[in-house]
Amino acid sequence: MSTSILPSAADWPSLTPHPGTITWRRAGDARVLIAAGYALLLQVAHPTVGAGVGEHSQFQRDPWGRLLRTLDYTCTIVYGGPQAAGEMGRRMRSFHTEIKGTRPDGQRYHALEPVPYAWVHATLADAIVAAHARFGRPFTDTQREQLWSEWRALGRLLGIRERDLPPGWQAFCEYVEAMVQRELEHTPAVDEVLAALARPAPPELSVLYRPLWPLARVQLGHFLRVATVGLLGPALRERFGLSWTRADELELRAIGGALRGATPLMPASLRNTGPGYLRWRQRQLESTPWPAAG
Repeated sequence: MSTSILPSAADWPSLTPHPGTITWRRAGDARVLIAAGYALLLQVAHPTVGAGVGEHSQFQRDPWGRLLRTLDYTCTIVYGGPQAAGEMGRRMRSFHTEIKGTRPDGQRYHALEPVPYAWVHATLADAIVAAHARFGRPFTDTQREQLWSEWRALGRLLGIRERDLPPGWQAFCEYVEAMVQRELEHTPAVDEVLAALARPAPPELSVLYRPLWPLARVQLGHFLRVATVGLLGPALRERFGLSWTRADELELRAIGGALRGATPLMPASLRNTGPGYLRWRQRQLESTPWPAAG
């Protein structure tokens, strides 16, 4: 792997968030997790990403583990500090050098193709803003610009070049619309993700709580469907063959209103889960066999 595309360690402090940044303050809000399925659908709808997930990911076998590994990555680059974030960026790029294969249409793919590689990073910013708009504390225009500027900087740690992502929020919105219209497809991975969201696999539970899972799974599956499909735009709903009724919209609005209304009552640990998550996962992060940085 060529390292010339990656920033030097001396640049890491200028590329990572600190407690005064909008990314630090808002990316870790617990309500952002509700948009995880939405971000994943945007990602796997790109044919290259969908093929990579289908052939190399453990999402179907271990969705909860996959979620934790995603949180390990995102919380580390946002809240882990320059050293941890820079090392994580190098490891993630190194890891993606091994993800390659053939798409269902017969075209060869590689996970480090600039367009899909940058797209995955971009969807996370989109999900943060979308989740806050629906369920949390909506961003102002200035805050969206700040978040996107900081998110583009984080992309540098992964080897995403400045020219691979648009420079401002309005350009970002146009970029997302162009991706939806020209690049995203109803890939097999889209159906796999939707099926997993509809019938979530059981997490590791104590014996005491296992009998409650069948009922909880029905409720959780319904909630995830409403939240995920509701965040998708009409074009993608139609492309994916997903229905969306007025009753669905009213339910989503009710959920959003309740979650937004809870903001003043939320403890600081839920308004920003990132630092606490890293403390909770410290031992696992230290023992995770991430590929060596290149």
